Amino acid sequence: MKEAEFEMEKAGWRDYLELTKPNVVALMILTTVIGMFLAVPGMVPVDVLILGNVGIALCAGAAAVVNHVVDRQIDTKMARTFNRPVAKGRVQPLQALSFAVVIGVAGMAILLVFINALTAWLTLASLVGYAVVYTLYLKRATPQNIVIGGLAGAVPPLLGWTAVTGEVHGHALLLVLIIFAWTPPHFWALAVHRKEEYAKADIPMLPVTHGEKYTKLHILLYTLIMIIITVLPFVTGMSGWLYLLGALVLGAGFLYWAIVMMIGKKPDAGMDTFRYSIIYLMALFITMLLDHYLITVPSFI
Repeated sequence: MKEAEFEMEKAGWRDYLELTKPNVVALMILTTVIGMFLAVPGMVPVDVLILGNVGIALCAGAAAVVNHVVDRQIDTKMARTFNRPVAKGRVQPLQALSFAVVIGVAGMAILLVFINALTAWLTLASLVGYAVVYTLYLKRATPQNIVIGGLAGAVPPLLGWTAVTGEVHGHALLLVLIIFAWTPPHFWALAVHRKEEYAKADIPMLPVTHGEKYTKLHILLYTLIMIIITVLPFVTGMSGWLYLLGALVLGAGFLYWAIVMMIGKKPDAGMDTFRYSIIYLMALFITMLLDHYLITVPSFI
């Protein structure tokens, strides 16, 4: 009893915040916010902007908490994750799941009451896709786990779009496609860097099952596919020349790092590529937003 109380005393608010993977959720919310602004020619209603993102963030955080609980045994075997609150025992699994239920229900309630049902159910679907389909099954079942499961993580800009408009639009789906294509080279770069840890944890990531050379080739191929897809907003008239220029420059940077990985002369190329991929996605969506208000929308006025 005393031991249990001692473990509970060690858990603070920072541990519960860490359970929600705030850095990952912040990147998701950035794409959600931009999805909202791209859906309208002017300003997004303030109530939708605030409440929509709070609701989506709470649901995303709930999915992240479930991930911590399900992966607690794996996390203890990896240097990147061994100190996570559940893996380390600072937060007990039941406590974490209770926390996930509270913030998840709160997020869904906000979306259902203040936003719209379509956004709420799409958010729930992405939550289940990540927390259940990917974390419980795909992650341990196939080296293509991140390709298939990446769809759940690609949904946020669509959620932002539907929160404002209440409908699914082809341009919103194009935003989803961009993140869907970005996810494999982004995550495989990290997997190459952490190959030994994934092998130790018995997770069939692509570099573990097929080797680094095979994975690096696929990173290069997916990067090329991603660059082609990022040109589509310009081709379809969704975005203008400012976005096209930004997409090509940023894409060239991603391609550079993919080639550096292929050459294999830089020991930390995988981690460098992973870091660049995060900057890439943020910069790409911000460029799209700037283009929307500076180039594309004024041309229709």
